[in-house]
Amino acid sequence: MKKDIHPDYHLIEVKLTDGSTYQTRSTWGSEGETLRLEIDPSSHPAWTGGGVKLVDTGGRVSKFKKKYQGFDL
Repeated sequence: MKKDIHPDYHLIEVKLTDGSTYQTRSTWGSEGETLRLEIDPSSHPAWTGGGVKLVDTGGRVSKFKKKYQGFDL
């Protein structure tokens, strides 16, 4: 294996939308950082059957609705 070409592989903490956390190894971030998920298996419609609404944290959905309100197909 060549030296100094592979990313650093370290422990991080992953925080799910329900507040639960777990530790995993990753190349994301640095040792000990927390990755906060906006969508995970407990809130994504693909796993929940579509009954849960997605949280629009970035305001993109509301911007889209405001931009195209009153537009009839």
